[in-house]
Amino acid sequence: MSLHSHGVGQQKSSLVLEAAQRAAAYIESSRERGVFPTEEALADLKSFPRELRDGPVPAGEVLAMLDELGSPATVAATGGRYFGFVNGGTDPAAAAAAVLAGAWDQNAALPVMSPTAALLDEIAARWCLQLLGLPETVVAAFCSGATIANLTCIVAARDALLRRAGWDLDRYGLAGSPPLRVVASEEIHASVSKALRAAGIGTAQVASAPTDDRGRVLVERFPPVDDLTLVLLQAGNVNTGHSDPFGALIPMVHSKGGWVHVDGAFGLWAGASPSQRHLVEGVDLADSWASDGHKWLNTPYDCGIVICRDPENLRRTMAFQAAYLDGDARRVASELGLQMSQRARGVEVWAVLASRGRAGVAEMIDRSCGHAARMADMLEAAGAQILAPQALNQVLVRFDDDETTDAVLAAVQEDRTCWAGGTVWRGRRAMRISVCDDSTTADDITAAAQAIIRCWKRRGDAPALSTRSDHAHE
Repeated sequence: MSLHSHGVGQQKSSLVLEAAQRAAAYIESSRERGVFPTEEALADLKSFPRELRDGPVPAGEVLAMLDELGSPATVAATGGRYFGFVNGGTDPAAAAAAVLAGAWDQNAALPVMSPTAALLDEIAARWCLQLLGLPETVVAAFCSGATIANLTCIVAARDALLRRAGWDLDRYGLAGSPPLRVVASEEIHASVSKALRAAGIGTAQVASAPTDDRGRVLVERFPPVDDLTLVLLQAGNVNTGHSDPFGALIPMVHSKGGWVHVDGAFGLWAGASPSQRHLVEGVDLADSWASDGHKWLNTPYDCGIVICRDPENLRRTMAFQAAYLDGDARRVASELGLQMSQRARGVEVWAVLASRGRAGVAEMIDRSCGHAARMADMLEAAGAQILAPQALNQVLVRFDDDETTDAVLAAVQEDRTCWAGGTVWRGRRAMRISVCDDSTTADDITAAAQAIIRCWKRRGDAPALSTRSDHAHE
């Protein structure tokens, strides 16, 4: 080893140690500050250099700048009181694994590039299928998030449906192909609509399936389907937490030869809990699924999961050929998704599942559901309106009218005790509360509920706070 390479190695290891120490200090302090950064911290972001310098800057100074300017201006999304956008926290084992995996810096595209990454990827994917209650014959792969997972599955579905109709997509592409039809829940997530557009499917091809007051597709009003129809359902409505009636809809679609894809970014994980899986009953009958690790499973960002019933439908769409590639491997990550080069996301998923086991994952799901139920109880007892019966980890709440609801939202975000976002439900403004961070405690729920009600009471409209705690769940 040359003196230069030895010196670079020493510098790198020293910096990684310092980064780990700074990261640990950041984690320890996350509960001691407001969820959203202060105005001062936001103003300090202006101190980051905007122009690229001509000469080098010592790496230690760059790391210090990141920590001293960047850390205070981050959102404390893993501190137990962040309830916005269905963002998950970070499991301790996964956080530690991410540090080690970052040092490994493995490209998981091909098994030969990293035997460790390939093995952990395969094991983690298989464990996910077992936990979700999906057939062992299906295939799962990791990607950057549910948006890409949805796109991957939609493209695979598109290709499979056209192939069944006798269309040679590889040769002719989409131009002149038999017209596909899509039936999507009117409550389908925006990421699915984005994925349809990217897959070359226009809005004129999409029929909307009406839903009930909880966001579930109405079976009796479901549009007609045929063997060129892609049906898009969801596990876990992003506002209400409720899921579509899979057991009634999927067999009906299959009897006509259609394909059913389920967007289950967070809701699919209800299948990992014996006490919650009835809420997604029948979801295992679908043809493809999309989910996330970085939401309810609490892996670090980013981690999505592509799942397809027939592995060949996914491989056929995502396969590629090059003279320098080894085609003998049984499982090739880059042939199961859109990306070729990709980070080893399976490492962190493996760490979460290895450390928690079946019971630990189920407990994590149940704990979030219990916290959400307690939050809904406290807000309802104070006089707020719960717009849909609480389900899974979601709470949808409204304060009097649109103007008041928006004012409460703004006040809560300014207060910084917790953070929740706004939404529109059935034409009315609402606050959406998502409990996805496993570090959230019953005390966090109490503090957050009290802060929300306090912000409401300042307007002089709310009754006194009740202390009901029927669903307390440490």
